[in-house]
Amino acid sequence: MKDLNMVFLMGNLTRDPELRYTPNGQAVANFTVATNRQWKDAEGNQQDAAEFTDIVVWGKIAETVANYLKKGRRVHVIGRLQSRSWEAQDGSKRSKTEVVATDVTFLDRKGDSGSDFDGVDALPKDDGNQDKKRETTKAKDKSKKDTEEEIDIEDIPF
Repeated sequence: MKDLNMVFLMGNLTRDPELRYTPNGQAVANFTVATNRQWKDAEGNQQDAAEFTDIVVWGKIAETVANYLKKGRRVHVIGRLQSRSWEAQDGSKRSKTEVVATDVTFLDRKGDSGSDFDGVDALPKDDGNQDKKRETTKAKDKSKKDTEEEIDIEDIPF
């Protein structure tokens, strides 16, 4: 039977990502995501709690995260849990569990959290010619549809 180590998180950054490079030039970024949950206790009172999870990203994703994400931004993270331990300078043993992210999706857009980031799928900034560009694009799409041949489902050989 196969094992599975997969984590999905959706929350907000608690601090700006920190970007570093390993001695061999590999980019690595660290940040923390806060996830909140609410529930009602036995007396029916609403309770709130926050969980803070450390995230590590490598390579091109690390550079992208460091360039565009800031404290407060909302993200969706997919990755795996990793635990590591080490001996601190004072001789004490330390350990940490973190998420090694394989995918980070930015969930908010410019203005949602005071960030200057436009978002991956945001509309381009208006340079005064946007309406003309949209009309030209629509005309091209209509022209393309007019020249395309309709296919009847009966004509498909399989």
